Amino acid sequence: QVQLVESGGGLVQPGGSLRLSCAFSGRNFNFYVMGWYRQAPGKQRELVTTITSADATNYLDSVKGRFTLSRDNAKRMVYLQMNGLKPEDTAVYYCNAEIPGSFRPYWGPGTQVTVSS
Repeated sequence: QVQLVESGGGLVQPGGSLRLSCAFSGRNFNFYVMGWYRQAPGKQRELVTTITSADATNYLDSVKGRFTLSRDNAKRMVYLQMNGLKPEDTAVYYCNAEIPGSFRPYWGPGTQVTVSS
């Protein structure tokens, strides 16, 4: 059974930075595409970024150039470095893990990111 635990959220001023971490427990971490989704109040959950075991990444257009996703396969960790944060980045951020084609995603409980002055 896969479990995901996020950390690193908080309150930051516009233009500031945060680093989110996601700890993966379970087997076969290298098989999983890891990602981050976010959900703002009153909005649908949206995909922010994903990374494969070969470190291929994809980003939501609005975060390109500001967010960087990385993974440490040995530690079974995923890191989301968020720079130049904007108020519209405010949301609960969820770590996601899924083996391509499995249609069985796993989710963490989420961590709140608030960007406000």
